[in-house]
Amino acid sequence: MDGLECSEILISEINMDNEKYRLDSDFFQKKFILAYQNIKAIAHSTIRDELSDLTDFHSNGSYKSIAAVFKLLDEPDYAYMVRTTDLEKRDFTNDVKYVSKPTYDFLEKSKVFGGEVIINKIGSPGRTYLMPDLHRPVSLGMNQFMLRMKKTAKIDNALLYVFLNTTIGKLIINRKVNGTVPLTIDKEAIRSIYVPCFTEEFRMLVSCIVKKTDLLFEQADTLYTESQKELMKRFRYNTAAICSKGTTQKNLSESLGTSGRLDAEYYQPKYDELFSVLTELPTKPLGKIVNLTKSIEPGSDHYSDEGIPFVRVSDVSKYEISEPEIKLDSNAISFPEKLYPKKNTILFSKDGSVGIAYKVEEDSAFITSGALLHLHIRNLEDVLPDYLTLVLNSPIVQLQAERDSNGAIIQHWKPSEIENVIVPVLDMDIQKEIAAKVQESFALRKQSKELLEIATQAVEMAIKQGENAALAWMKAKVSHDTINRGNT
Repeated sequence: MDGLECSEILISEINMDNEKYRLDSDFFQKKFILAYQNIKAIAHSTIRDELSDLTDFHSNGSYKSIAAVFKLLDEPDYAYMVRTTDLEKRDFTNDVKYVSKPTYDFLEKSKVFGGEVIINKIGSPGRTYLMPDLHRPVSLGMNQFMLRMKKTAKIDNALLYVFLNTTIGKLIINRKVNGTVPLTIDKEAIRSIYVPCFTEEFRMLVSCIVKKTDLLFEQADTLYTESQKELMKRFRYNTAAICSKGTTQKNLSESLGTSGRLDAEYYQPKYDELFSVLTELPTKPLGKIVNLTKSIEPGSDHYSDEGIPFVRVSDVSKYEISEPEIKLDSNAISFPEKLYPKKNTILFSKDGSVGIAYKVEEDSAFITSGALLHLHIRNLEDVLPDYLTLVLNSPIVQLQAERDSNGAIIQHWKPSEIENVIVPVLDMDIQKEIAAKVQESFALRKQSKELLEIATQAVEMAIKQGENAALAWMKAKVSHDTINRGNT
């Protein structure tokens, strides 16, 4: 039995909290049993008892009737459709999808207004998010559940979200994930989840902190959007005015002789308009501004549940790096610290979702996949990291990425093409002005995440050590004045 884990369960206990009548060993792991014992030792309820509504995409009709009106749109039409990838990256402006008004109205029960708890159905089943108010019509995406709690519930939406993101909450919901391929979780499993019940004072303070985090996030998003608009204004580039329709005439020396490309997509008018704008600006090829280095692609044989975090393109957005699901065996790589990104390294995606740039804020202990290039600025007196990262995420570079990577089934941007990307380099005073807004935006995002972590730790502390201890700790961490200012 050395090295093995064993749980002893009475026959009478097998069907407790087990609506699927599972007998597999995964369901009876000690960590799951201990998590349930923690909840049952305090005042508790179930989601079913506190629930006002639980819905998903298919809740308003048959699949055929939905398909008759449903169509995902890449351009703004009427309602935004929130997907798991948008919630995961907390990015509701880039690469998003829309639906028409008839679709939005048809999916009546799928309308999202902000404040709902969203739970993944498949993919990463059980992963939980709190929907922000996007101040526009929003429809629920596929493969998600949306929960609203009763106004009289002993646990509100904000507290439910925080609880399901604690260590205990994750264990409780992960136990409910079906052991099928792909992994899924169903409505009945969610309804049966035990949740803690706290006093009104504790619930109110946690809810206030969550509201504060949402407000900080919204302020951060506004600042970042303003910095993008300021950048485009300085470039005298109007994205809305750029036209992709029409024809372009090129002779062979201007097309195949220069680029080696003959496909029509490469010569759309919008690209000519882009480069016409760039000729009026001071520019440099990206390869003259940065040194590009590649990371590694170790292969799935080295993937592990523990070890060095392995960051892939799917984990990176222009705002943050999500917690990687995959780790690498620390013994599989010699001197892994040589691959760790340093402060001000810009991670830049060349495969899959090409052209995503994220600046590393501090020396970090993770390894990136080979699909993420590491850009190191050669001279910080010429180009600032925050400025360059903003430019790389702007339409100025995104259009160049689109042009170069068009025509492939899986998008791939060659490093040689990336080195030739034309980057506008503005006066240093302007760079500093724009970079300051970007830095302030990221500082607000960091503050929002720190506050949310305080709420999460407080809920876990209340479960394990008692509500009074958690309440005192939370009040010491977050001043009442700060919360009040954040919610006014």
